[in-house]
Amino acid sequence: MAATTCRLAAAPLGLAPLPRRPTTVAFAVAATGVKYGLRASRSVAIRAADGTGGETEVPEIVKAAQDAWAKVEDKYAVTAIGVAALVGLWTAIGAIKAIDRLPLLPGVLELVGIGYTGWFTYRNLIFQPDREALVSKIKSTYNEITGSSS
Repeated sequence: MAATTCRLAAAPLGLAPLPRRPTTVAFAVAATGVKYGLRASRSVAIRAADGTGGETEVPEIVKAAQDAWAKVEDKYAVTAIGVAALVGLWTAIGAIKAIDRLPLLPGVLELVGIGYTGWFTYRNLIFQPDREALVSKIKSTYNEITGSSS
């Protein structure tokens, strides 16, 4: 009835009539015994019954994560560290949002960051001897942390 009303209302305006859509779907469902007269719904999913749709390919990163998790000996400690990291991240985000709402502090912190970046660039990156000293310091710190001698 609604399509007819729209069709009649569109004709005097010179608009093209709406296409007719079927209101029922004629298909047979063998498992339930229902044959015709089902109203179509957009949330209906139909799957093939040949068994080919069941297998999905697992990406390599998922396989690597599963292998790494299988190698972990103390799963409780790793889970606790992960939860603590998430809580710490949530707390840090809350603190940053609270600081950002203050009237003058975000601007002052931005100026401090710009000033420190300029100072660091002038002290360590502009001249070649300073760059070489910075690279050697980074390498020595890396070797101290990892325990390697190269």
